[in-house]
Amino acid sequence: MIVGIGVDLTEINRIATLIDQHPNFLTKVLTIEELAEYHERQGIHQLEFVAGRFSAKESYTKAYGTGIGSAVSFADICILNNEKGQPEFKYQPFAGNAFISISHTKELVMTEVILEREGR
Repeated sequence: MIVGIGVDLTEINRIATLIDQHPNFLTKVLTIEELAEYHERQGIHQLEFVAGRFSAKESYTKAYGTGIGSAVSFADICILNNEKGQPEFKYQPFAGNAFISISHTKELVMTEVILEREGR
């Protein structure tokens, strides 16, 4: 049974500005595992990666029903690509299945998260 759906749209340039203005932005938004993936990329691919993770975590907390804050922080959610390049949750606080989709254009990142629990 689906218990939550979250969607987010983020401007990639907004993330670039936040990175420039706040030196700790990357370590606030990305887990250690995600930072390692971020550093494997170059140029625009780094921005797309961090914007995608930021947006996905926003989507997640909307589906979870709390928003980013004291109940769920950026560090509580880790999203890594599997061997096919598909993003998957490595860990997250929901006691059930969590599904994610990340898509981007040159300017925008759009993400959707669905939280599902077995039974009714």
